[in-house]
Amino acid sequence: MDSNTSFQTLAVHAGREDLTELGVHALPIDLSTTAPLVDIDSGGQAYEVMATGGVYKGQSSTVYRRLWNTTVGRFESAMAQLETQRIAQTGGDAEAFQAVAYATGMAAISAVFLSRVKAGKDHVVAVRPLYGGTDHLLASELFGAKVSFVEADQIASAVNGSTGLVVVETPANPTLQLLDIGDIVSQAGGVPVMVDNTFATPVLQQPLELGVTFVVHSATKYIGGHGDAMGGVVITTEEHAIELRQIRAITGGLLDPQSAFLLHRGLPTLPLRVLAAQATAIELVKWLGTQSKISKVYFPGLNGSDPNGLLGTQMLGPGAMIAIDMAGGFAAAQDLCRNLSMVTHAVSLGSTDTLIQHPAGLTHRPVASEAKPGQGILRISVGLEDTQDLIADFENALSKTT
Repeated sequence: MDSNTSFQTLAVHAGREDLTELGVHALPIDLSTTAPLVDIDSGGQAYEVMATGGVYKGQSSTVYRRLWNTTVGRFESAMAQLETQRIAQTGGDAEAFQAVAYATGMAAISAVFLSRVKAGKDHVVAVRPLYGGTDHLLASELFGAKVSFVEADQIASAVNGSTGLVVVETPANPTLQLLDIGDIVSQAGGVPVMVDNTFATPVLQQPLELGVTFVVHSATKYIGGHGDAMGGVVITTEEHAIELRQIRAITGGLLDPQSAFLLHRGLPTLPLRVLAAQATAIELVKWLGTQSKISKVYFPGLNGSDPNGLLGTQMLGPGAMIAIDMAGGFAAAQDLCRNLSMVTHAVSLGSTDTLIQHPAGLTHRPVASEAKPGQGILRISVGLEDTQDLIADFENALSKTT
């Protein structure tokens, strides 16, 4: 596709380049767990290439689903194109990056960590807050790497000769702090940086153009967008993609084809959903900020929330995630969740319906006490409902909240 193609058009067509040749219009789903082999030699060559992280394009090119799947491959192609869209538009080498898809977001993140330990690096620098699962994985030192949790301006002093990875999430989960990705890459001084881009999506932020090595998504969220498919994806350089595919083949973490189909099907509406939800979030934030039972609203678009001027440059908009701190603490947070009728009380985010959850008690429950979100904090993922209907639901619920 032409390098000047808009993001919206690319979202519709990416990963579908072979459909005309196949004679189909809708994305096909290959559910095969195994594939007929032309002969022993070609099958063996394909198996060896894919088991060691390569891409095999000859005969017998699938062999076994643990190694690869054509439906997954189309989704990976689409994600790589979307995360590198601005690199392509500015004349950069977008084809230098590849996507590797996993069964869940945590499987994708785990593979990145494992690849760096495999490379002989046993130290990770991380900036909190992070998604609770990521924080828990790091703090547990499950892969044998020591972890230094630091502030964003302390990365350079924390990096040493054994550091294999710098881990950040921006906007941060759950309180939506924005981090300067370019500054983080500079501080890392050549150490690979991993950015969790789940909240922003490639619609609003494309960290690879700022020198990041690994961009990860829980594709379960905005990418799929309908709460009916789980998956994770890493977009990185070809060199690192080979390592990640080898880890995926050995550990059996490949995304299943049914989920790949659903996640890919979500991409054409991704920009429409993200921008519509963002517009609603902006209006909802204005109303939430006037409520006496809410002591603080966290949202990147609020005054003082973007001291480094990252909106409009690094990130094209504030997104559709909001956090609020209830003046009445945990009891009030629990009351609000119970009293909402249209907004769904559930973990996850990025679905078509608005979701609310209590991070400290749920997604961030395993996080160390010093890094755990406050007991009055609730995270809201704004969906596609009418703004006034959402306000009415919050207004009614707040009226019944202590």
